Amino acid sequence: MITLKDINKTYPGAVPLHVLKDINLHIDKGELVAIMGASGSGKSTLLNILGILDTYDTGEYFLDGKLIRDLSENRAADLRNRLIGFVFQSFNLINYKSALENVALPLMYQGVGRRRRNALAMEQLERMGLADRASHLPGEMSGGQRQRVAIARALVTRPAIILADEPTGALDSKTSKEVMQVFRDLNAEGMTIAIVTHDPGVGAATNRIIKIVDGRISEDV
Repeated sequence: MITLKDINKTYPGAVPLHVLKDINLHIDKGELVAIMGASGSGKSTLLNILGILDTYDTGEYFLDGKLIRDLSENRAADLRNRLIGFVFQSFNLINYKSALENVALPLMYQGVGRRRRNALAMEQLERMGLADRASHLPGEMSGGQRQRVAIARALVTRPAIILADEPTGALDSKTSKEVMQVFRDLNAEGMTIAIVTHDPGVGAATNRIIKIVDGRISEDV
C-alpha cells in the first residue's frame, strides 16, 4: 500500500534543516500503524509526504502502486481526494455547515450529485453512531462527536488509506479510547490506517509502532 525508498527531505534556509534522512518504510494493506516521535523528530513531515501535502527531495514514494513525484497541484489534489482520508487533531470541520454537509464535502469536490452525496454521507454518520446529529453544527457537538464526524468525512470517498495526525490530541482520555476503538474497528474491516501521535496509549492501541528520532526511523516493532 505504501512504500518509501531512501526518502530525504531538507527545508532550505540560512541553516538548511535536514528533516527526513534515508527513510525506508513499507506499510501493507490492512495495517494499523502508529508513527511516533518527539516534537521536531520529522513525524509530521513524514505524514505530510504520505498525504501528498508536501514533496520530498530524493528517493521514491509509491502509494497504492503509483509513484508519487513531480505532480501538478491538480493531480496531487485529485489523488488526495480519491486515495486518502485525513483526520486531524483540530477536526477541521466547517463551523457553519452541519455534520451531514461536512461529511458530504469531499464528494462535492468529486462532482457527485447532491442527493447521492448526502445519502453516502448519512451512511457514514450512521456507521459512526451519529445519525441523530446529522443536522447539528460542529459547535453543538462534543469533541468526540466532532472527531467521529471527521472520521466519517475521511471515509466517505472510500479511500485506500486513512492518515490521522494526533487524532486524540484534543480529547480527554476516555474519549481518546473511544476514538481509537473506532480506528481499531475500521482496521478490523480491512482499512489501512497510519496515525501520527506522541501518546503512548494511542501507540499501544495499534498493531505496529514506527519510532522516528532526528529524522530517522529508530525502531519498527
